[in-house]
Amino acid sequence: MSSGPALRVGIVGYGYMGRIRHRTVLDRPELTLVGVADPGLQPGDAPGVRLFGSHEELLDAGVDVLFVCTPPRVTPAVVIDGLGRGCHVFAEKPPGRSVSDVHRIMEVERGRPRQKLAFGFNHRHHLSIRDANAIIRGGSLGRILWMRGVYGKSGGPGFARSWRNSPDDSGGGILLDQGIHMLDLFCFFAGDFDEVHGMIQTSYWDIDVEDNAFVLLRNAAGQIAQLHSSATLWRHTFRLEIGLEDGYLVASGILSRSGTYGRESLVVGRRAGPPDGPRHAETREETVHYDVDPSWHAQLDEFVRCIAEDRPVTDSTSAEALRVMRIVERVYRQGARAKEAVAR
Repeated sequence: MSSGPALRVGIVGYGYMGRIRHRTVLDRPELTLVGVADPGLQPGDAPGVRLFGSHEELLDAGVDVLFVCTPPRVTPAVVIDGLGRGCHVFAEKPPGRSVSDVHRIMEVERGRPRQKLAFGFNHRHHLSIRDANAIIRGGSLGRILWMRGVYGKSGGPGFARSWRNSPDDSGGGILLDQGIHMLDLFCFFAGDFDEVHGMIQTSYWDIDVEDNAFVLLRNAAGQIAQLHSSATLWRHTFRLEIGLEDGYLVASGILSRSGTYGRESLVVGRRAGPPDGPRHAETREETVHYDVDPSWHAQLDEFVRCIAEDRPVTDSTSAEALRVMRIVERVYRQGARAKEAVAR
């Protein structure tokens, strides 16, 4: 790690994610916060933090690293401005409202090869996922056959009025807001998926975006992944099941500030005998529990190392953001066609 002067950091957007990024920045001695840009902030909302009325004013103050924690409507323009002003940029997911948004970002990124750009797919760095990945890469359970994921919310006070359910601000509903994390994990474990089938519906909430999405994927290796992303589970839920040749993995619960997803755990199941043998029903199961969440710091550590060592970003890249956005957009297009067919 470089022992040079601290990198000057700016944060655009100071909601839930902006405050999380602020805390991680404070824990890094090689980073120093210049300030926060959020037009909705009032004096006293962020004690001890210098406030700026716009991201342009923040950039004018001198920033080396820009964190973009804004609604998808705003994200592409701020990312592009940051890159254009010579900043390294770390942006939250989703990277925008559409595939074209990501293409616009990548076009600017290509012209700035020394600058680093990454997106906030931090779920890869939860300990249950990291341990599952190590087991899969180690090969002790054979290759992945299939994956099944459920990721959902229970709604909550003000849910229907949230900007996350405004098509203009968010670009989509629960699939784009939350399900995209599970899609990223599918791709993280199994690569690109060429075949995409999806259904979306607004089944309960009075909103203009989907509150449930069902997605079925298949890649060139024949691996199938299934996702249910929902805002009507009535209990916050994260569960990823991975079926392999010689066993299975189940990551459930995901540590969050609210603690509403339950205790994070990983179940490792191993076949005790051949599937067609007399012990075909037996498995040996081990459960590991996790009580810390290093994901925010781990992803930032990797990003800062890329800057300090001037090496390419390989975690949560723009290309990886693009591939999950392509899946989401295909599902939305299928949903729009289905809606038109019903209307006829």
